[in-house]
Amino acid sequence: MSKPRMVDISRKDVVYRESTAYGRIRLRKETIEAIRAGRIEKGDPLAVASIAGILAAKKTPEILPMCHPINLTNVTVNCEIEDDEHIGCRATVKAIARTGVEMEALTAVSVALLNIWDMVKKLEKDEKGLYPITRIENIIVETKIKEGLE
Repeated sequence: MSKPRMVDISRKDVVYRESTAYGRIRLRKETIEAIRAGRIEKGDPLAVASIAGILAAKKTPEILPMCHPINLTNVTVNCEIEDDEHIGCRATVKAIARTGVEMEALTAVSVALLNIWDMVKKLEKDEKGLYPITRIENIIVETKIKEGLE
């Protein structure tokens, strides 16, 4: 087994990089209704999740040890109610860099969804304090772009 190491990207070209990731959280219908009505005790989970996702993208190399620090040029995170049981979050990350930004996009979505869970957990718990309905689902990389600079 090889020793853990960061991959050397010194000789790779600096190019435009963009990646979009998506994921969603399943919640009780009553929780979705409470979000729509603005009745979440901790505030607006969609707004907080978006901000948390942006911060997470910027902090990715601090929590994924083999990720290179990248100067991100843009991060957007949008979380929206999709139906009576799901909230979807989509993150797009852009950079001019030697390596891709898909891990930053995945981290943004993951943290955004975790923040939604944290903000609504009081409404999601059953009598044992567990979460029988709540699920984070389908976290994927939707797109990845790599283009040379002109």
